[in-house]
Amino acid sequence: MTVALSDHFSYGKLIRFTLPSMAMMVFTSVYGVVDGFFVSNFVGQTPFTAVNFIMPYLMILGTVGFMFGAGGSALVSKTLGNGDPEKANRIFSLLIYVSLGGGAVLAVGGILSLPAVASLLGAEGELLEQSVLYGRVVLLALPAFVLQMEFQSFFVTAEKPQLGLAVTVAAGVANMVLDALLVGIFSFGLVGAAAATALSQAVGGFVPLIYFSRPNKSLLRLTKATFDGRSLWRTCTNGSSELMSNISMSLVGMLYNVQLLRYAGENGVAAYGVLMYVSMIFNGIFIGYSIGTTPVVGYHYGADNRTELKSILRKSSWIVGISSVGMFLLALVLAYPLSLLFVGYSPELLELTCSGFFIYSCAFLFMGFAIFGSGFFTALNDGLTSAIISFLRTLVFQTTAVIVLPLLLDVDGIWWSVVFAELMAMAVFLVFLAGKRKKYGY
Repeated sequence: MTVALSDHFSYGKLIRFTLPSMAMMVFTSVYGVVDGFFVSNFVGQTPFTAVNFIMPYLMILGTVGFMFGAGGSALVSKTLGNGDPEKANRIFSLLIYVSLGGGAVLAVGGILSLPAVASLLGAEGELLEQSVLYGRVVLLALPAFVLQMEFQSFFVTAEKPQLGLAVTVAAGVANMVLDALLVGIFSFGLVGAAAATALSQAVGGFVPLIYFSRPNKSLLRLTKATFDGRSLWRTCTNGSSELMSNISMSLVGMLYNVQLLRYAGENGVAAYGVLMYVSMIFNGIFIGYSIGTTPVVGYHYGADNRTELKSILRKSSWIVGISSVGMFLLALVLAYPLSLLFVGYSPELLELTCSGFFIYSCAFLFMGFAIFGSGFFTALNDGLTSAIISFLRTLVFQTTAVIVLPLLLDVDGIWWSVVFAELMAMAVFLVFLAGKRKKYGY
């Protein structure tokens, strides 16, 4: 049964509508996990460290896709709720064309700047060489990656989340198969892992481009677009929270790597990489839920249906809360087997990873509320509030904690810093939620 944005959403319908978005984000996260598994077990520890070392910078360059996707889907869904589908399609088309061109420019700049960036972050010798090699191959597909991130949001707005899931699964399967072939069988090493990721991103970005370019049964289609500076500005400002969140997370990831190199050497960066793989998947579930609810909230906000806004917020709070506890318990159970899977070849690295895993797992109790909260205000077209939550969560709370706590707790302070940041971000979201309840009527 098709679920429409204008429907009343029960718990079952809300989960059914957002489930494809959650699955999309999980499969997107699997790309890095699969790369990490094959590189760690078939290529070596230093290349594995290089992948995790340079990945935050690669993610920074791809964040415009999150910005155009989150901010654009909120604006487009609100325009649909206002009853103007032709304008919604013009805005959608403009955003796709602009982001595609922007992705190409960022790819060229990223390829040229990689050696300087990796060196500035502390990489030298083989680590520097491997980081640049992996990054340059992956960046060849950056325009496709930007589109892939953007279409994840627009598939939901187009009322085709299942189709978006199918495309993402296809890209994820392509990545797994290509990693097995290029790294596991043909022994192309780090270049093979990077090529597998780049080719899978091409599937995830260009297949939706073809779909929306042709006549289809969704709410959206690519058409001729005229420059609309106001809509572009509103999209960028409203999506700035997602841009800020992803840039900040990547910058903080770089800072984590610098601190871990200082306190634990390459073993610390490798252990952090394993934690990031699990965090990306769990984060992906929360981000996917936020992506799935954004057009729903935006539509009912545009239609001035405050009763449905209250209902969605209440149901979402329960869903996020129960999921948070479940993820915390699951992380505790999986700490040892996952650590063994990635770094079982080194007893010292295995012990460090497991120790960090148990501490880091506490963050899953709080992060879902901050992620949903930021997305909720984005859907209400309140980009400033959303950006403040994201900015404080990542760049302020995590940066402060990862600098200060290691001085008191050594390496464990680095793991605890994430827990502290997520707890504080949840508190900030609750303050804004209470303070703006009358304005938005939720």
